[in-house]
Amino acid sequence: MGIDLPVIWFIIIVFSTLMYIVMDGFDLGIGMLYPFIKQREDRDLMMNTVAPVWDGNETWLVLGGAALFGAFPLAYSVILDALAMPLTLMLVALIFRGVAFEFRFKADDNHKSFWDKAFITGSVLATFTQGIVVGSVIQGLPVVNRTFAGSYLDWLTPFPLFCGLGLVVAYSLLGCGWLIMKTTGHLQKSLYKVAIPLTLVMLAIIAIISIWTPFAQPAIARRWFSLPNIILFAPVPLLVLYSAWLIIRSVKKKGHYLPFFGALAIVFLGFAGLGISIWPNIIPPSISFVEASAPAKSQGFMLVGALFIIPIILVYTFWSYYVFRGKTHYEEGYH
Repeated sequence: MGIDLPVIWFIIIVFSTLMYIVMDGFDLGIGMLYPFIKQREDRDLMMNTVAPVWDGNETWLVLGGAALFGAFPLAYSVILDALAMPLTLMLVALIFRGVAFEFRFKADDNHKSFWDKAFITGSVLATFTQGIVVGSVIQGLPVVNRTFAGSYLDWLTPFPLFCGLGLVVAYSLLGCGWLIMKTTGHLQKSLYKVAIPLTLVMLAIIAIISIWTPFAQPAIARRWFSLPNIILFAPVPLLVLYSAWLIIRSVKKKGHYLPFFGALAIVFLGFAGLGISIWPNIIPPSISFVEASAPAKSQGFMLVGALFIIPIILVYTFWSYYVFRGKTHYEEGYH
């Protein structure tokens, strides 16, 4: 029995995307929480919690994009063609945010507020455009003769825009949980006040998207609401509610870890729900990952490199988080 290369590469891309969402999600979320925290030393501390790891988090975005280009060139070309504008804005925002991150620590007091605003703007724009991309893919991209056949502004419709808003809330919740886990004192108390409202808004957004998506795509409605799928997939929404309950209970008890891990669970379950909805399509509504695959020789050649580089990325990612584990304190700085 031969190796099913398209399935392996599909798993690699899904894994890379999930790792990026989790790791850069709380990183971007910190920038979006800045408006709720006004004191300069608290903002410094927020940034110091991710200073040793933030740039490594985006490795997974690069890996996922490169894997999509090499393993599923049809999907890469269609998505890039259909979503050129939001993807370009996302990259500009990530660059601008990275510059703001570095320059903020070097700026004097007169200019630090400018870089704070740049950090907030880059975080919000990068997250919002990522949500637009996800929403556009769920909504479906028309393909004729292996070429995108829609409008370049198809993403500028209510559903993708609402998904952009949803991802802003999701990343903010992740960032809030991360900061609760990594900080103490009055900053942590301020974040406890934000966590429960963010969780409730997140639940409302998930409910709206869960209702909206089946109406927008009949195939997704059949996937979720036909027997026996409705029974098999019922644990997904139930676990979302349970995770939200864990966050709220932990915040009320002033817990340090469950708010973050509960937010992680909600993001993971949302990602699982997306996978259930579009499987086996990589370009909904009609192009499967098998149809979009590169030749087997190309995928096999790339797989050799991937099996070498992915463990290295995992090791240095784990090591960096292990070295900088525990609470971050005000006297610790980024240089």
